[in-house]
Amino acid sequence: MEPNLSPIRPSFKPKANHFYISIKMKFWISHAVSVGWMLFSIYLSLPWLENLSSIVSFPVALFIIGGIAYVPGYMNAFLIMSLLLDRQPTLKDEHPTDAVTLLIAAYNEEATIFDTLQYVANQDYDGEIYTVVINNNSTDHTCQEVMRAKKELNLNLTLLHEAKPGKFHALNKGLQYVTTPYVITLDADTLLHPSAIRYLVSRIESSPANVGAVAGSMLVRNSRETIWTRIQEWDYFLGIASIKRLQGLYQGTLVAQGAFSLYKTECVREVQGWPDAIGEDIVLTWRLLRNEWKVYFEPLAVAFTDVPPTFNHFVKQRSRWARGMIEGLIEVKPWNQPQLYTKYLTGINLIMPYLDFIYTFCWIPGLILAFFGFYWIVGPMTLFVLPLTIVSYGSLYIYQKQYVFKNLHLRVRKNKRGFILFILCYQMIMSPVSVWGYLQELFKLKRVWQ
Repeated sequence: MEPNLSPIRPSFKPKANHFYISIKMKFWISHAVSVGWMLFSIYLSLPWLENLSSIVSFPVALFIIGGIAYVPGYMNAFLIMSLLLDRQPTLKDEHPTDAVTLLIAAYNEEATIFDTLQYVANQDYDGEIYTVVINNNSTDHTCQEVMRAKKELNLNLTLLHEAKPGKFHALNKGLQYVTTPYVITLDADTLLHPSAIRYLVSRIESSPANVGAVAGSMLVRNSRETIWTRIQEWDYFLGIASIKRLQGLYQGTLVAQGAFSLYKTECVREVQGWPDAIGEDIVLTWRLLRNEWKVYFEPLAVAFTDVPPTFNHFVKQRSRWARGMIEGLIEVKPWNQPQLYTKYLTGINLIMPYLDFIYTFCWIPGLILAFFGFYWIVGPMTLFVLPLTIVSYGSLYIYQKQYVFKNLHLRVRKNKRGFILFILCYQMIMSPVSVWGYLQELFKLKRVWQ
C-alpha cells in the first residue's frame, strides 16, 4: 500500500442515503443481533459446556467457554452489524482553508524526519500549515535534517527544543506555540497521503460543534520488511480500521492516536494537554470524552507508518498499548463517561484482560490438547467463530478497497502469506503480549517506550 507523492483531489461523494437510521437505532439493532447470536451459540454449546463441566466444574467451564465463544461471538456480531449499518456522513467542504499547526515530537529521527516533512510539503491543503518540530534530546543529526527540510522544502517550520525526556513533554512544549484553531500530531516516521490533512480538517468542519478530535487512518509503510511487518499490514488494514470505524460510528473513537490525529486546540488545553502516561494519546482521548467532547474517525485521512520489524520490538509496542489501555481505565472509569456510547465502548475494555487471559491460559493450551485428541476446550464448536470473522474481514476489505483505496488512488498489495498468518496466528501472539502489558501496569514495572 504505497503512498503517492503527487497531489490528488478526488471528487468522490457517497450516494445519498434516503432511508435514515439514527445512531441510537443502529446501536440497538446491532445489540439485538449480537445478543441473538450469543443465545444461539449458547444453545449450540450446551453439550460442550456439559462435557467440560464434568472435568473442571460448571462455573469454571462457563468462565472458560464464555471467554472463548460467548463474549467474542457477541462482540464480533456487534462489530459486523455496526459496520453493515455504518454510513460515513458526506463532507460539507472538501477544500477547507483554516490554518492548522502540525506538532512532531522527534527523538533521534535523522533517518526519517526529512521524508516525513517532504510529505507535509506535498499536501494539497489550501490553508496554511504551520509545522513545529520539537527536538527531545536527540543525539544524532535530527536537527540538521529538520533545518535542511525547512530550507529545501520551503516549509513554514519552527524547531523547538525540549530537555525533559518523554513525548508528552515535547508535545506540551509545542502546544505553547500553537495559535491556530486546530492542532495535528504526527509521528516523525509517518508519511501522509497528499490529501490526509485536507480530509481531517474537512471531517471536523463537517461535524457538530461538540466534536473535539478526529483520528486519522493508519496503514503500514514497511510491510515488505519482515514477516512481522507483513502480518501487521493486515492488522492495520482490517483489524484496527474496523474497530476505528465501529467506535467512530458511535462518536466515541477511543484513541485519537498520536501518530496522526487532529484536535481542536481549545479542547487539548481544556484537559491540560498530554498527560504523563505511557499511552498519552489514549488518556488524552478519554479525558476529551469525559468532558463531553466527541471523537470521530476519518478513513480517507490516510497516513503510512513504520511498524515494528522484529518480534522483540513488536512485543514492546503492543504490551505498551495494553498498558496504556489500563492507564486510561484507571484515569477515567467507564461509568464516569457522560455519554451512553462511550460508557459502552470504554466498558468493553474492562473485559479485554479477561478475554486475553482466557485465550492465553485456556484456548492456546486447549488447542495443543486438541492435536492429541482431547477436545475439552478447543473442538468443532469453536469453528462457529470463523463465519463471523470471514464476514467481518470480508466486508471491511471491500469497504477499504472500494471506498478508501479507490478514491485515494491507492492499490492493495498482494500479501497472501501475511494474511494467512494474520488469520491463523495473530491472536495467539497478541493475547499473551497484552497479558504481559497488563502485568507490567499491575506491578508498576519500568516504562519502556522503544
